[in-house]
Amino acid sequence: MKLLAAMLLALLSLAACAPVVVPPGPVVREATVAPFAEPPLPWVLRPSWAFVPAPPLVEPSGPRPESMLVMPDGAQLPLRVWRPDGPPRFVVLALHGLGDHGGNFLQEGGPLLTAGGALVYAYDQRGFGWAVARGYWAGADAMVADAREALRLIRTRHPDLPLFILGESMGGAVVLAANPDGVAGIILSSPALWSRRYMPHLMQWMLWGAGHVLGPVALPPSAPNITASDNAAALLRFARDPLTLRDIRLDMVYGLVGLMDQAVAALPTCCRAVPTLIMVGGNDQVVPTAIARRALHEAQVPRVAFYPQGWHLLLRDSVRAEVARDILAFMNAPDAPTPREAAGRAWLDATPLP
Repeated sequence: MKLLAAMLLALLSLAACAPVVVPPGPVVREATVAPFAEPPLPWVLRPSWAFVPAPPLVEPSGPRPESMLVMPDGAQLPLRVWRPDGPPRFVVLALHGLGDHGGNFLQEGGPLLTAGGALVYAYDQRGFGWAVARGYWAGADAMVADAREALRLIRTRHPDLPLFILGESMGGAVVLAANPDGVAGIILSSPALWSRRYMPHLMQWMLWGAGHVLGPVALPPSAPNITASDNAAALLRFARDPLTLRDIRLDMVYGLVGLMDQAVAALPTCCRAVPTLIMVGGNDQVVPTAIARRALHEAQVPRVAFYPQGWHLLLRDSVRAEVARDILAFMNAPDAPTPREAAGRAWLDATPLP
């Protein structure tokens, strides 16, 4: 009886634990765009030895933020801009992935898109880069609300230009959950679709334990034998950038899976009301191709561009020039098929589901 009581007490103690979420504060103002005031760089451990100076601090990747998106609760989200040489033909609002920030994830892709006439904006999402509550999960609803406010603010700046939203990995899941309207098109690069629906029960239990019991434990955003890109320079830059997250809390991973649950649930409806292009790499190990294929096939997503030589970070991979050309082709004619969509349809139809 004592053993049973002890076990019950232990279970109740575990149930009392909860992943840490840093949600938005109360509404204190209208969302707006304000000048950027550069805060100090986050502290990162840099190796040094006696009588030998530490190596110089690496500057954040990408252009310096020009302004900040100020959300209704006062949270400041740094906003970077890539501008074309001539008058812009369309506007892109881009959302980065887990552990990344607005400047780093478009270091290669931003100039490729501006070369085709795109005016590209990218902001640091809550919990990442220079944004508020760095290193902590803000909650899927907060990130979705931020994306909708950001779209509204950018649309107000450029009312006469077609506006597209681009999400990479976690950013793609945010876009799916936001289900944006009033945009000319949606572009999802390797969207995060590994929801609980596609996890074994044991993995789901382990995830719950990691989020509720080991939440503050932080681990590097990588795993053995998993590579996000074939661009070694981009991977090294991510590892050295002072604004990327060196370690990811386990309760942040738990929150990300909840976001992916929402993204997968939104797939069947999101990709029909607005022209949507989903791009997938054949070598993706972060969101395994078998998982992505199953999610996209079950939702009967109409438009998938498949890059057999692509990895997870398509706009940084060796196929990035082809990916950027397809994005530009999509923005030029959102209703017309892009070159790699035939390969995407063949990939979805011909490969048996797991």
